[in-house]
Amino acid sequence: MAGGGGGGGQAPAPKADELQPHPVKDQLPNVSYCITSPPPWPEAILLGFQHFLVMLGTTVIIPTALVPQMGGGNGEKVRVIQTLLFVAGLNTLFQSLFGTRLPAVIGGSYTFVAPTISIILAGRYSNESNPVEKFKRIMRGIQGALIVASTLQIILGFSGLWRNVARFLSPLSAVPLISLAGFGLYELGFPGVAKCIEIGLPQIILLIFFSQYIPHVIHSKRHVLERFTVILSVAIVWIYAHLLTVGGAYKGSPPKTQDHCRTDRAGLVSAAPWIRIPYPFQWGTPTFDAGEAFAMMAASFVALLESTGTFFAVSRFASATPLPPSILSRGVGWQGIGILLDGLFGTINGSTVSVENAGLLALTRVGSRKVVQISAGFMIFFSILGKFGAVFASIPAPIFAALYCLFFAYVGSVGLSFLQFCNLNSFRTKFILGFSVFMGLSVPQYFNEFTSVAGYGPVHTRARWFNDIINVPFSSEAFVAGIIAFFLDNTLHRKDSSVRKDRGRHWWDKFRSFKTDSRSDEFYSLPFNLNKFFPSV
Repeated sequence: MAGGGGGGGQAPAPKADELQPHPVKDQLPNVSYCITSPPPWPEAILLGFQHFLVMLGTTVIIPTALVPQMGGGNGEKVRVIQTLLFVAGLNTLFQSLFGTRLPAVIGGSYTFVAPTISIILAGRYSNESNPVEKFKRIMRGIQGALIVASTLQIILGFSGLWRNVARFLSPLSAVPLISLAGFGLYELGFPGVAKCIEIGLPQIILLIFFSQYIPHVIHSKRHVLERFTVILSVAIVWIYAHLLTVGGAYKGSPPKTQDHCRTDRAGLVSAAPWIRIPYPFQWGTPTFDAGEAFAMMAASFVALLESTGTFFAVSRFASATPLPPSILSRGVGWQGIGILLDGLFGTINGSTVSVENAGLLALTRVGSRKVVQISAGFMIFFSILGKFGAVFASIPAPIFAALYCLFFAYVGSVGLSFLQFCNLNSFRTKFILGFSVFMGLSVPQYFNEFTSVAGYGPVHTRARWFNDIINVPFSSEAFVAGIIAFFLDNTLHRKDSSVRKDRGRHWWDKFRSFKTDSRSDEFYSLPFNLNKFFPSV
């Protein structure tokens, strides 16, 4: 009852500013170094090396899984890893100089693994008895498929077609795409850590302890711990894993446990040459098959959507303005050139924007373009000096899986941050957001479960390439969620007067062209006055 006699004083009314919601920010605050503000050279070099370490995980894991299936040994695996590193360095430089100009690392993609396995299992290679010759024949087939698949992104990007699609993207439809580009990779996180829990779990604990807790206890102007957490934690856990290995902790363990836990099982250092420069057509002349090319093209389109979401995440973590559609289209074109280089050099895999390196930008709060260009230099350097690169490539996979647990989570969370531009009190918003995210998780789960039980996808015909065209896209969380959200957002009640504001389109109007906002012109404009050569994008 009001006026009851308790004798206690009334609580003070909250201040007016305490009742106000947090203001909308089109650029992420508290970023130490944005795209155009590089850190001092010593710090930039260490940060670049850290990006190199993070991208090594995917660079090593994919060839390690695929090369033995092709008939190759440790020698072939090392050459593929060197080639993938070398081309990743070139693609990262091209993207940062002439593409989106974002601090985005371009590396290997898991999206291309399924059509690659289909090529490996093709019947025309089964009659080859020599394992090395079989490896080379399969590699040439993969190269041909990648070369054809690259044309999709090159045409969509440089013709400006993807620009026209991106103009219909709103903050609401971007949320499921970006969020599941990170959260959708959950299978590469803790399941990988659990393969050697005594190494993976300490890595997660140290990573969180150094980056989130220690900086609030030890106040330092140089921010050493939070910026170099990866180098410090990986070094400690790697030494710890080596001590377990030499101490005989894994003697008598199952072979799989030893492969994941021991630091001397990779076989890369002994097989790596001291100096070797990868070159185009090193495996021979590429061969072409129409069905395999179409399957790889489907994977290229899925990678295109996934990288679109990751590009937005990178721009956010670098404290840049939202990507103008023309800049995104230009970046897609250069990513297509990256896949073309993958096919010419023979990397066994197509390229896309590295999600883990996007998460590293959030951890370090350094979104400098120069840092990523330095990391590209490390990729090229260690790909040529094989022995030195093989040492770092021998880091146990559970350590990388532990890094993914944090970095993929960062990318997923930055997708949710675009909800600040939307009206969360709208039932339309709730339906599009909830349905697209749920289906983005549920549909790929069905496809993956079916494949793991039956050994093939739900679409199973005699044409393996046709199966991949359907099964690969619907096994991608980001693809399914992004397509559903994009369709619903652009078709559901569009004529209602409040919808445009509810979906957040009005916040992105000024970023439809990089010339309409001086900040976008500063971040994305090409060097050497090259913008005049790209009038269509």
